[in-house]
Amino acid sequence: MHEIEPYYHWRHLYTAEEDPRSIFFGNVYSEFEFSQTVYNYYIHPQWDNMGSKNLYIKILFADYDSKFAIIEMIGEWNDAIDNDIMEFKREVLEKLMDEGIYKFILIAENVFNFHNGDKDYYEELYEELSDENGWAVLVNFNKAAQHDFLLKKLNRFIELMEIENWRTYQPEHLFLLIDKKLNDRLPL
Repeated sequence: MHEIEPYYHWRHLYTAEEDPRSIFFGNVYSEFEFSQTVYNYYIHPQWDNMGSKNLYIKILFADYDSKFAIIEMIGEWNDAIDNDIMEFKREVLEKLMDEGIYKFILIAENVFNFHNGDKDYYEELYEELSDENGWAVLVNFNKAAQHDFLLKKLNRFIELMEIENWRTYQPEHLFLLIDKKLNDRLPL
């Protein structure tokens, strides 16, 4: 796991640690000192801690004019024990919403397990985003982790979407692709 880095080919466009509106503004990262773990496995030092024991993130891109952010995730999403959705919503998403961002692309291909809990925070997030014509999409959530997510019907609050080769898109193009797919689903 220590070799899985957050996606870095957009760093010339955006870095959260240099964005004064970001919760990670001013963070300094080491390339060599591994201190964060998901269970007993060290993860790459570029991942950001959001308050969860086993779920880490990286804000890959934020566009305040177009009101969207792309966030990559790694680890275990555990609502049953650690209430990770509460931590993620309160510590990351709400702070971005305070800055006017209401559309979230969550890259979840490195979220290896998902354990469900209550739906309350998902419902609350959905309502807050809907009030602003926003949305949240989990991109490439691995099939094993999707099982409990779908079993609890949480996809009513956060969409699941597969995007092959998402890394080949520029951030704006990835956003437009997902936004169009969501808008095409709406009844006329």
